[in-house]
Amino acid sequence: MPLFSQYCKSKSRLEGKTVVITGANTGIGKETAWNLYRRGARVIMACRDLVKAQAALEDVKKTLPSKPNKEEFKGEPGELVIQKLDLNSLDSVRECAKKILETEPAIHILINNAGVMMCPKGVTEDGFETQLGTNHLGHFLFTLLLLPMIIQSRKDSDPCCRIINVSSLAHRLSTGINFNDLMSEKSYGAISAYCQSKLANVLFTRELAHRLKEANIKGVNTYSLHPGVIKSELSRHLDDSFFRGVRFLYSLVGFMIKTVEQGAQTTLHCALDEQAANETGLYYRECAAVSPSSSAMNKEMAARLWDESVKLVGLPTNDLTELIEKIPTEYVR
Repeated sequence: MPLFSQYCKSKSRLEGKTVVITGANTGIGKETAWNLYRRGARVIMACRDLVKAQAALEDVKKTLPSKPNKEEFKGEPGELVIQKLDLNSLDSVRECAKKILETEPAIHILINNAGVMMCPKGVTEDGFETQLGTNHLGHFLFTLLLLPMIIQSRKDSDPCCRIINVSSLAHRLSTGINFNDLMSEKSYGAISAYCQSKLANVLFTRELAHRLKEANIKGVNTYSLHPGVIKSELSRHLDDSFFRGVRFLYSLVGFMIKTVEQGAQTTLHCALDEQAANETGLYYRECAAVSPSSSAMNKEMAARLWDESVKLVGLPTNDLTELIEKIPTEYVR
C-alpha cells in the first residue's frame, strides 16, 4: 500500500457526456476510461497502437466493478470508441482531431493522459525533442484543435467542461523552460527533459485558464495533476536511459508505488468532483489542489511557452479568440 492514496469521492454519473482520453489503452489512462465508461460516458480512447487499443477496449467492456452496488456504477455503462492518435506526429494529431470533430457532436471532458518518461535522446516526426514533443506539444495542438467544440459543448455540460493535463511531481525538479535550448540539442538529459515537459503541462494549464478568462469564456475549466508513482509501462525506458537494473530498483520502492486504480483517482477527481467544477488553472495531488513549483507559477514563462508552442505546432496566431474562430474552418475541416 503506498504512503499516500486518496480516492475520488464523486458519485456522479455521466450519461450523455463524451470524454476523450489520450493513451487510454494502458495504465491509468485505461483505468480512467473504465471508470468513466462504467459511469455511463461515451469514452473516446485516443491511442497510438490500434491493436492494443482494441484489446484494451474489450478488456474494459468485460471487467465488471468489484462493488457493482456503488452509486456511480448502478446504471448502464456507456460507449467505447477508438481513434488513432500518435502524439509523435502533428499530422496524426490533426487527423485525429478532425475525425473526432466530424463524428462527435460534443466533447465534455478532455483528458491529456498519454506520455513518455525519461527516454533516450530522440526526436519526433516533426523534429521536436521526444519528451517535450509528446508530452506537451502534441497535447497542446490536440487541445486547441478540440477547444472550439469543447466550448460549444458547455450548454449541455453540468456544470462545466473540463480539460485535464496529467503532469507529474517531477515538474518541481525543473528550474524553468530552457528557451535557449528548448529541444535539448546542445545538452540532453533524460531526467531534465522529462521534468521540463511536465513543467510545460502545468504552465499550459494555467495559461489556458488565463486566456479563457481574458476572452470571457466561462464554463471551460483546466486542471493539471500529479497521479503518483505508478507501476506502469512509463518506466520502460529507464534501463536504456540510465543503466540496466534501474527499472527493477524503481519497482522495489513499494511504499511509494500505486496501483493503476489508485493512480487514476486524482484524474477522476478533476474530471468529476463537484467542488473542482468551481476551480480552474490549478494543480492537484491526492485529490486536492496544492501549490505547484515557483516556476509553474511564473506568468511570463507561461505566456512565452504559449507563444513558442503556437509557432512550433504551426498555428496562425497566439490570440485565443482568433484561434477559436479560425480552427474549425481553416485547420480541421
